[in-house]
Amino acid sequence: MKNIILSATLLAMSAGAALADAHSVVRMGTEGAYPPYNFINDDGEVDGFERVLGDELCARAELTCEWVLNDWDSIIPNLTSGNYDTIIAGMSITDERDEVIDFTQNYIPPASSLFVALSEDADLEGGVIAAQTNTIQAGYIAETGATLLEFATPDETVAAVRNGEADAVFADGDFLLPIANEDADLMVVGDPVQLGGGVGMGLRETDTELREAFNAAIQSMKDDGTLNALIIEWFGEEAATF
Repeated sequence: MKNIILSATLLAMSAGAALADAHSVVRMGTEGAYPPYNFINDDGEVDGFERVLGDELCARAELTCEWVLNDWDSIIPNLTSGNYDTIIAGMSITDERDEVIDFTQNYIPPASSLFVALSEDADLEGGVIAAQTNTIQAGYIAETGATLLEFATPDETVAAVRNGEADAVFADGDFLLPIANEDADLMVVGDPVQLGGGVGMGLRETDTELREAFNAAIQSMKDDGTLNALIIEWFGEEAATF
């Protein structure tokens, strides 16, 4: 195991060194509005699980990284147009997205999406369900008999339930559970739904060396246990780990 960990670490370091000229600064694109994955703290800085993870991955790959904020609904187009070099924003790996961009291996394993409502009798099959636009959850609801109500930000989807615009919100359990646990009026309803192939970093299809550098860094964190420890720190003991 020690040899595996050392090999992965050395690969990440050598890949980072090889990229020094091509990427003097690697720009990490995120939304900053999806806690605990990413959010803006009281000092106005990007914070959250992905900020800590991204900084560690950059350190292991010996890359100089900076953080760039972008709205979710244009996060893929602005990657492909060159406004930043990666997406690290709680983005699930899907076949549809993989036709446009490339992904690293996942750094969050496949997890459950949940419905949260104000009543256990919420109509999930024929009612109005809020979801963030351009997410796998929105795509899932669009294929059901429910009415999809899309919003640009995740906070708006929850607000739609609280103010009666929607019968329920459908989103990642990692995002919804802390909200439901802190609000006595909100509750998880229905059955969990498994969607996507976990969460990974998105990159342009031409940036193969950069992708492999981050792949090696992610693998090294899986091998030495630091990724699981970080997941538990930010998402709790019940979170899915590797």
